Amino acid sequence: MKDKNLLFTRAYEQAVAQDAASEIKPVFHLAPYIGWLNDPNGFSFYQGQYHLFYQYNPYSTEWDSMHWGHAVSRDLLRWTHLPAALAPDEFYDAFGCFSGSAIELPDGKHLLLYTGVREEGGGKTVQTQCVAVGDGLDYLKYAGNPVIDEAALPAGLSRNDFRDPKVWREADNSLRCVISTCNMDGLGRVLLFSSPDGLSWRFESVLMENDGRLGRMWECPDFFSLNGKHVLLVSPMDMLPEGFEYHNGNGTVCMIGRYDEGAKRFIPEADQAIDYGIDFYAPQTILTPDGRRVMIGWMQNPDTCTLNRISERKWFGQMSLPREVSVRNGRLYQRPVRELEQYRSNPVFYKSITVLGNLRLSGIEGRTVDMEMTIRPDYNSGLYQKFTVCFAQDKQYKTSLSFRPHESTLKIDRKFSGSRRACIHQRRCLVHHEKGMLRLRIILDRFSAEIFVNDGEQVMSAAISTDIAAKGISFFSDGQVLMDITKYDLFA
Repeated sequence: MKDKNLLFTRAYEQAVAQDAASEIKPVFHLAPYIGWLNDPNGFSFYQGQYHLFYQYNPYSTEWDSMHWGHAVSRDLLRWTHLPAALAPDEFYDAFGCFSGSAIELPDGKHLLLYTGVREEGGGKTVQTQCVAVGDGLDYLKYAGNPVIDEAALPAGLSRNDFRDPKVWREADNSLRCVISTCNMDGLGRVLLFSSPDGLSWRFESVLMENDGRLGRMWECPDFFSLNGKHVLLVSPMDMLPEGFEYHNGNGTVCMIGRYDEGAKRFIPEADQAIDYGIDFYAPQTILTPDGRRVMIGWMQNPDTCTLNRISERKWFGQMSLPREVSVRNGRLYQRPVRELEQYRSNPVFYKSITVLGNLRLSGIEGRTVDMEMTIRPDYNSGLYQKFTVCFAQDKQYKTSLSFRPHESTLKIDRKFSGSRRACIHQRRCLVHHEKGMLRLRIILDRFSAEIFVNDGEQVMSAAISTDIAAKGISFFSDGQVLMDITKYDLFA
């Protein structure tokens, strides 16, 4: 039997179905059916489809009591909304059904492992881990919830910040999960738990501790092996920048290293930002049936929600493109899932086109675009000073991407994208280049831009609110540049 809150939510979704369907939304980036969306949850493959749940408030375009929205896809790009999967209704999750993950059980059922939040005195909340089991459409909360509570925490760790379980299956068919918490100084800890069945869990170890260099509380952990290394993803809060790394305060970090099986500890060897743009948070990964590790994140910075919220819209928030990830040369590489290429059409090619000053090219425009570019200096003219590509452009609006080879910096800037708020508008990162030669892949989907640099060595993402009628793309160079470009329209 479904709980009354969930039945009410589903009835509400049905009542607003026509209005929700008429809203202009991204084509390939999952946006909420109605209302608010934040962290991806329960990213999993179940019964022949990819399932993606998300933090969801159906009743407002602002964060409030968290439900789980639900969508499915066969190719990670075209999503079909299903009715809400979870609503807060039990004593242990009355304040919200917070983030979590999902996995298929041996009996064919789909298990959701999520953080239930209840209020206690003094305005604080208590966070515990809970389970719901279902068939891909309907889920029932386990009568024995919560399955992991504060009694499982080592001494000195917080029951008020204890959330975001990420589950996976080991080779022996047992389950593991990592969960975030923090010590009494607010510094993040990632805990490792094990289970034979997804219902009874045992604490194994403190997998990794934050010494204060990478922010404070670590949210939304994910842990997996990849290309001979182990990778820990976290979303730290309140980071301080280090050079050109970690400029978003509330951002994302990838740590690459090794796992000490005996001590059950992760030993990091390198760390980096996952995304060097403005809007990317709380990523979660999946191992696809064909063996790829694919990551998706909330395409929003927690500090820029006011900037990107449009009062007339009945929805807010979108996911990033799903990205295939790999480890090469001690770094995390990312590329759009290969399924995107089947949606390319109307190719336009230019080879060795000269850019000096401002330039527009016939056939190069649009707001659902996949554009691959290589820029290089005209060696007869010396190294150029600056190259810029502008998109989502008309006489009033534009978002720009600029490269200065002498500084090795790439900058995304959306201050002219239609914002009426003083908020985060630009980010820069250091990039590798060969005497001014740089490879870029720019993917636009109505209200977003994702830039993949040097075949995915770095990525910069930004949400934009510009009206979709602004579809111009232009180029500028201070100094002579030779450019190869291939542009495709993307269709649903």
